[in-house]
Amino acid sequence: MKILLLSSTYDSLTQRLHVELVQRGHKVAFDIASNDLQTLDAVQQHQPELIFCISLEATLANSIWHRYRCITLHICTDKDNGVSALDWSIQHQEATCTVTATQISSEMDVCSTWASATFNLRSAAKSSLYLLEIQKASIEVVLQTIEHTQNPEFIPKRLDYTSPIVKALSRPLMSQADRQIDWELDSTSTILSKINAGDGYPGVADNIRGMEYYIYGATIEDTLRGSPKALIAKRFGAVCRATIDGAVWLSHLEPKTDDMERKYFKLPAAMVFRNKIKDLPDVPVTIYETSKNTYREIWYEEHNQVGYLHFDFYEGAMNTEQCLRLRDAILEVLERPTRVLVLLGGHSFWSNGIDLRVIEASANPAEESWHNVNALNDLILAIVTATEKITVAAIHGHASAGGVAFATAFDKICARSGVLFNLNYKSMGLFGSEYWTYTLPKRIGYDKALELIENCRILSTQEAKHIGLIDVTLPDYFAAFDTKVKTMAEALAQHKNYDKILKSKIQRRNQDEFLKPLQYYREEEQRRMKEEFFESEALYHLIRKQLVYSKHPST
Repeated sequence: MKILLLSSTYDSLTQRLHVELVQRGHKVAFDIASNDLQTLDAVQQHQPELIFCISLEATLANSIWHRYRCITLHICTDKDNGVSALDWSIQHQEATCTVTATQISSEMDVCSTWASATFNLRSAAKSSLYLLEIQKASIEVVLQTIEHTQNPEFIPKRLDYTSPIVKALSRPLMSQADRQIDWELDSTSTILSKINAGDGYPGVADNIRGMEYYIYGATIEDTLRGSPKALIAKRFGAVCRATIDGAVWLSHLEPKTDDMERKYFKLPAAMVFRNKIKDLPDVPVTIYETSKNTYREIWYEEHNQVGYLHFDFYEGAMNTEQCLRLRDAILEVLERPTRVLVLLGGHSFWSNGIDLRVIEASANPAEESWHNVNALNDLILAIVTATEKITVAAIHGHASAGGVAFATAFDKICARSGVLFNLNYKSMGLFGSEYWTYTLPKRIGYDKALELIENCRILSTQEAKHIGLIDVTLPDYFAAFDTKVKTMAEALAQHKNYDKILKSKIQRRNQDEFLKPLQYYREEEQRRMKEEFFESEALYHLIRKQLVYSKHPST
């Protein structure tokens, strides 16, 4: 079927739909719906049989939906058909939400529902729900819709928005007043739900020590306590704020201005506060901390001769300090008496490479870019040269740019079905580093590696496995995914040929080093990167700035 995807941004949901539909044999085109004339041109050029409107910020022109079947994806609940249904549901800790595919109708205030899929609302940030449950439900709904539109006997369900019953089920657009936190009345659970409902975008407006901010990235704290709304600690760039019955960590802030225009972007909280929180105690935590309810970006556990090093950085971005901290953790746990080391990324993201926001906010973005990419290279080098164990990358969330290169440094890669691999160096105006010129061709060959880099290809797990980029795909989510990974890793640790496997790995690494030392790969890559970082007119600086200041949700 000829399908056109229209969206205001090529976000991860649109990317996932694009990849999945092409994979199923459909002829798919995508267009940014920036204005009616451009969108009309795209529609006339592609002549689609079906148009899916994904993440549209503007109303589709009448001339389009009068002539073509246009389907929009909408999130609702059995209590709410409004535009903020998801936000209200998260904030009120409701049980489920539904993704529906509705056709834009020529009848005012009436639409037809072609398919729907309901999912459970996990206690998580809105951005994480978008990347996981909502993506999964959206794929299901789109595929159902395609099937139903090809069935002449299928009759879509009509919904009349003028009906008093439907009107009663539509809660209003959620405002900042609705999101407001009362630190002297709201429980920790309520505060977490409010911040989760605004995470990604638009955040929750709040006053901290007399200054206005949007707050993001909330984590419950089990042990630290203080006077409600007081800042009581800091750790790894986050700050801890007391509640009436506990405390929450806030990982990121965005300064708020008086006017409607948002002139700033989110950054690690401590970076925003700078010297204003010198009085706060720094409360460190080791990678062996067992409490789940505290702010920790890196933690370690060990079972049956397998070490599991978890890392979870906000929105997958890894700044200089985080890269070095993860590298040090890897070097530390490599000394443990285990046979296999597994690295597990966050639920939403494995890694997106360097942290563009921290770079943009630094005094010298070119210098910070250089420091960040070198720190990421040091991290990857620790994995590539880890010949004393078998290493496994367990990828539950999406990966892009340096994050993909990071994964290819491991001996084995397993990924959750639905993960996207995006080698988008070139679209960032960069050649790329992170030893990709060594690790990527070793997995998929030089020609395929060059094709992916040059075309900024986005790969599904199915295609990634087909070409050899990854080794195993797992359909499971969350704890079930972790269980499957542990079963595989422990079987590998107990494999009867483990010693031969490890010996072969050491021999390959030594042979590769003899033929061309890793340092040569790094120097060649960084010669190109240095030009792109330190040339004032380089495209990278313009693209980075556009991405950082974009107010589209990260999802």
